[in-house]
Amino acid sequence: MVHHNSLSEKHEERFSAIFVTLQIGHLLRKAGIRKSFGMSALDVFQLIFTLVFQGRNWFRLLDSDHRSSLPGKDVVYRFLNHSRFAWRKFLQSLSLKIVQHFESLISASRVRVFIIDDSILRRDRSKKAELLARVHDHTTGRFVRGYNMLTLGWSDGFSFAPIDFTMLSSAKLTNRFCEMKDRLIKRSHGYKRRLEAFSRKPDAVVDLLRRALKAGFTADFVLMDSWFTQAPLLRELMSKGLHVIGMIKDMKQRYVLDGKQLTLKELYATLAKSKKSEILGSVIVQTACGLPIKLVFVQNRNRRREWLVILSTDLELDESEIVRIYGMR
Repeated sequence: MVHHNSLSEKHEERFSAIFVTLQIGHLLRKAGIRKSFGMSALDVFQLIFTLVFQGRNWFRLLDSDHRSSLPGKDVVYRFLNHSRFAWRKFLQSLSLKIVQHFESLISASRVRVFIIDDSILRRDRSKKAELLARVHDHTTGRFVRGYNMLTLGWSDGFSFAPIDFTMLSSAKLTNRFCEMKDRLIKRSHGYKRRLEAFSRKPDAVVDLLRRALKAGFTADFVLMDSWFTQAPLLRELMSKGLHVIGMIKDMKQRYVLDGKQLTLKELYATLAKSKKSEILGSVIVQTACGLPIKLVFVQNRNRRREWLVILSTDLELDESEIVRIYGMR
């Protein structure tokens, strides 16, 4: 085992105990993450893992007084970039073990959720990063250099565990600054992950959840923001037995109520509103393609004169429970 001189002996013992409890070595081998000579895969992984808790990066550690006891920088780079290592399988196996531990501590009646998050991984100074592209940042409305990062997590409202992620480039050749490396084995995990980078966001969301269910994760609802609550995706997830709760945007789409097609503003006008509650009211409608959903109108805390809308595909939930569950995001 590599000794991390900047960590106390007590902390080293704790890390070792955690690795044994979680069977990290077994999970690495299960994911095909092995080294044929030199330091073991477990030692290299533990070295990288502890850097986070030291507040250091690999470059700073190599410049320290402890560099003589460390492996060469190429060892770490090859370890992290090996195209045949199934890092996704390792992450899912580790997360499942942690989630199963959480499950043993909580009531069976507590709500469990999958959480979809969409963020931008900016690489403003990069020039040669693989599949670097111009991607749209929906928070600013601008295009930036980098990647779209879709993350899937599990939560019971108190604990959170990351399950999977995918980094998206752009399917348009004109938006990409760099292409993928040549000579990649097409059966390798690395090649398949690169092909994923060209996926549409809704398709990537479906794939994230499909893999999670196949790996053994379960949840009562999928929580997502307004960029994903479109009828085709809702239908796809419901076909997999997953109910969705998410914010929706007023984009002039219409919903069917009593045979009439109404906008969100028109639906809001039909509600018998309460001035004493942040929940202004709710209504069950159908989307244009006939999908029944429940819309809950809530007061915007930042702008008291405005309202927001939360969607639920589970029509049996009451308003307050829909708002509470969405708050788990």
